[in-house]
Amino acid sequence: MSELTTNVNNMALELDQMEQMRQEFVSNVSHEIQSPLTSIRGFARALQNDLLSAEERSHYLAIIETESLRLSKLTDNLLRLASLEAEHVKFEPKPYRLDKQIRNLILACEPQWAGKAIQMDVSLEEVTIMADEDLMSQVWINLLHNGIKFTAVGGSICADLRCRDGKIEFKITDTGIGIAEEDQAHVFERFYKADKSRTRSDNGGSGLGLSIVQKIVEMHTGSITLESKPGAGTSFIVTLPEVV
Repeated sequence: MSELTTNVNNMALELDQMEQMRQEFVSNVSHEIQSPLTSIRGFARALQNDLLSAEERSHYLAIIETESLRLSKLTDNLLRLASLEAEHVKFEPKPYRLDKQIRNLILACEPQWAGKAIQMDVSLEEVTIMADEDLMSQVWINLLHNGIKFTAVGGSICADLRCRDGKIEFKITDTGIGIAEEDQAHVFERFYKADKSRTRSDNGGSGLGLSIVQKIVEMHTGSITLESKPGAGTSFIVTLPEVV
């Protein structure tokens, strides 16, 4: 009877925790959606003013477009994360050259890093991996965009791929703003915002990118860790099984 009581109490505690997580998730989603909608509604109302100059009208329309894109990206990421967690996404691992994939994605991002005069230091060993190429591309794109976004003009990003101790290791290091120690354990949580001084519109993020990255890496029986110091940049390290 004592064991039964303990099990029931543990079950009740787990259910309560799940309900709190659900409520927090709904609250976060509502906040993230409401923010761009409020901005769109405000500037749409401002556009009704006939006295606006052409320059002001163009500026307001640009803001509405930016907020609409942010809302679209948020809903896309929510759907992607829900599919990954429900395991409804198509998962088709096959062997391919990982170094070629990462190099091509770095080149595809050139307008972003070149536009900020960021120096790209790339060292990629020839590596073949057994993985879902489309899903893994989301991992590298997210990590690259994060590095570019938080690296100041004239900074640098280092991308390194090699095999170590029977494992594939990809490490991307930036010279960006860094992450405080107390935030590092939470960066993979959905909607977590490490830089409290920034709004979502400031950094263009929804707090879902790293959650998606972690989920995809775990689907490939890998792991992702980080090393960071405020003001001294951040490194993300993805470790994956090596194809023999």
